[in-house]
Amino acid sequence: MITPESKVIELRMRDIAQLFNSLDPSPFLERDLDANAEEFIVSWAAEIPMHYELKLMIHLASSPAPTINVHEAVRSYFQHRAEHKQREFSQLLWRGRLSLLVGVLFLAACLGGAELVKLLFVGGVERIVREGLLIVGWVAMWRPLEIYLYDWWPLRTERRNLQRLARMEVTVIVPDQSL
Repeated sequence: MITPESKVIELRMRDIAQLFNSLDPSPFLERDLDANAEEFIVSWAAEIPMHYELKLMIHLASSPAPTINVHEAVRSYFQHRAEHKQREFSQLLWRGRLSLLVGVLFLAACLGGAELVKLLFVGGVERIVREGLLIVGWVAMWRPLEIYLYDWWPLRTERRNLQRLARMEVTVIVPDQSL
């Protein structure tokens, strides 16, 4: 049922087989969506604000086989994709923690090295080497900061969008064949 809190994505196709990847040998419930159909659905969903629930209306030119549960197949596919995106998100945060540990240890070594240089050298060479070590140490912090400040946002948004797609109502509309 369409409510004021839901937005409709409409898809028109000749038959239901166009919705699924023809090279995937899995049964329909486990089959991947066709790349073009998936891109169309995901891109439309991304343009709809997150506070709206989604509804997919598939208009077919011919009736689908009665054994195909399109609603369950589409939701299952997007649920699988959301789980995959969650694993990708978790791996990014793990990589961020590891990068942060390595970066902090390297920065500490560079700061210690800069203090050691103060004792070993004098004049212009000492200043150049100290500043170089400080710069290199802070540059080593670039990747962990990039992960924690910027890289996780798109993955989180994609995961939330895929979760919303996994919840969406799917309706298949076929032409009246009684004429």
